Amino acid sequence: MNILPKRALALAKKEIYSYGNSPAFYGVAVFFLLFCAIGFFYFQQFFTMDSATLRPYFGGFPMVFILVIPVITMKSWAEERKLGSVELLLTMPFSEWDLVLGKFLSTLAVLGAILVLTIPLPLSLLPLGRFDGGVIVCEYIGVLLLGASATALGLLLSSLSKNQAGAFLGSAVVLLAVMLINQLTVMFDFPQWLSEGINFISLGFHFESFSKGLIDSRDLAFFILSTVLFLFLNTRVLIYRKWR
Repeated sequence: MNILPKRALALAKKEIYSYGNSPAFYGVAVFFLLFCAIGFFYFQQFFTMDSATLRPYFGGFPMVFILVIPVITMKSWAEERKLGSVELLLTMPFSEWDLVLGKFLSTLAVLGAILVLTIPLPLSLLPLGRFDGGVIVCEYIGVLLLGASATALGLLLSSLSKNQAGAFLGSAVVLLAVMLINQLTVMFDFPQWLSEGINFISLGFHFESFSKGLIDSRDLAFFILSTVLFLFLNTRVLIYRKWR
């Protein structure tokens, strides 16, 4: 039995092709690259740090994901629902998991393509200092896992929205909350149990170990399980729409 059904892969290829013909993809890719580069060199002032580390560069990724993820996920289900094509998809020989995995793989591939475009920046800086290649690889792994979980959440929120504008705003607000909610534990003196609970649901908190070059099995499990949970909930939404 194939882990990834052929029908899901076929749907993913179709979605990727549509992204390639969309000006929004190229716009969000340029925005992502410029935002991260300007933040790293201008605001973080890399050349005055006197330290061979890219942690500030990767540390900005969760912030930019708050805007980038909603852009690449907002049309996935909301546009299908607006055009009425979601009902057609549900009548075709696709299971709910086929549809959800197809959408997820396509959006994750788009995000992965954008991340690949960031590689030349670290490569260009390697001759300037003794960077730890293992740490950089770990940071990229963390970024990809963070992006996968955020993408699955964005798709879930898109399936609950009636149009792209609502999907974008809803995803941006929710991602802003789950990315930065752990900052509340720094600003306020909460009881330990409450602080641990807040940190547990924060995507930004679980990314911190990866940004330091550490792979914590707990954070790894969190990203994988949260991604599966959001995708599962997405299938439940489709089943509800199918039998409503």
